[in-house]
Amino acid sequence: MSGQRGAGISSYAADPKMAGESLQVCMKEAEGFVPSERHEETPLYLGATAGMRLLNIENSAASDLVFQAVADRLQRSPFSFQGARILSGQEEGAFGWVTVNYLDDRLKQGLSTTGALDLGGASTQISFISDRFDGSESPVNSVTFRLYGNDYNLYTHSFLCYGKDQVLRMALALQTQSAPGSILDPCFHSGYSDTKNYTVLYDSPCVSEREPALAPATFTHQGKGDFYRCQDVVKSVFDVSECKYRQCSFNGVFQPTLQGSFGAFSAYYFVMNFLNLTDTSVPLQSVKEALARHCATPWDTIKKQHPGTKLKYLSEYCFSGTYILTLLTEGYNFTSETFSDIKFIKQIKGSDAGWTLGYMLNLTNMIPAEAPDTPLLPHAGYVSVVTVIALVLFALFVLSLRPLWPRCSQKPQIV
Repeated sequence: MSGQRGAGISSYAADPKMAGESLQVCMKEAEGFVPSERHEETPLYLGATAGMRLLNIENSAASDLVFQAVADRLQRSPFSFQGARILSGQEEGAFGWVTVNYLDDRLKQGLSTTGALDLGGASTQISFISDRFDGSESPVNSVTFRLYGNDYNLYTHSFLCYGKDQVLRMALALQTQSAPGSILDPCFHSGYSDTKNYTVLYDSPCVSEREPALAPATFTHQGKGDFYRCQDVVKSVFDVSECKYRQCSFNGVFQPTLQGSFGAFSAYYFVMNFLNLTDTSVPLQSVKEALARHCATPWDTIKKQHPGTKLKYLSEYCFSGTYILTLLTEGYNFTSETFSDIKFIKQIKGSDAGWTLGYMLNLTNMIPAEAPDTPLLPHAGYVSVVTVIALVLFALFVLSLRPLWPRCSQKPQIV
């Protein structure tokens, strides 16, 4: 797997043609992976996630134009383009769970499964199997799989607007409701200062309805560097006041009792790895204290310590780390005792963790519903290419090996 450099296709809403052109580098890379004599018979899929879900809500016409531009570009590729679509949040969460458990051989062997925690820029997903969830209390959160002869009733939920970038917008929106000319933000390092545009800040469906009526054109965003006050700001984006079910996570969403181990990937891993906080055997309180020290470090010192890191990303790690810990504990209800059940992961057995492989497996029918008569080849026997473009998937699959895979008569279904 390899990632596309640059912004996701949803960022090209004002210039849809560039959405298609932005894929050129990625496609050239894919052409190098797949033998040229197999290009024409290699299917190409595109799946878009939360960034495009937001754009579709905000401006469906612009979303359609972006998809058309992307489709036009992919149809000119040497591969067999099979179409593009926006995945639902439920699908994104379910496919992430499939990926984690497929790579760890838990599905084929019928072992207890691992939960999946996915965090992107625009949404976050939680998916796991619970003995106390049969789908009856909240059917919208239930996805049923039959894989390798085993039935799985998966709990999954996707929170749109709760990816780290959109939550940052919400946190800033909360601090600018009175339209001040400047704010002192505890989630950014002391000494940090930047001029931000009110219109740009509120240019998202996640916060657009909250834009103050008489706001000036800009405000000065200054840092204070206080983890504990930052945590109070982040907590305010979660609504835990009401729950019509036996129990909830936040915003009134049903969530059964957490069960088993969890793999936390995508932005979870990249943020916590930068902060050197991926070791969950360390007590949760010690993790918070380490993050508090990072947030309290002056901005000039942070820049000197990380000279090669883009300043925008560097400035946001205090906020992002605080959000991750708050989401896990205040949102999903992990405790000091169960925090060690989480493993921050980038890869499993050399393959990237994420929803993309699960999506490919579903599209190419690689996981049989019933147990195969003969063992599947080891992972090294498969030749596959999955290219991720920000929140966009290209799953490329070499059909020349297909006769080696066990055939099945039933495709795994998402119900």
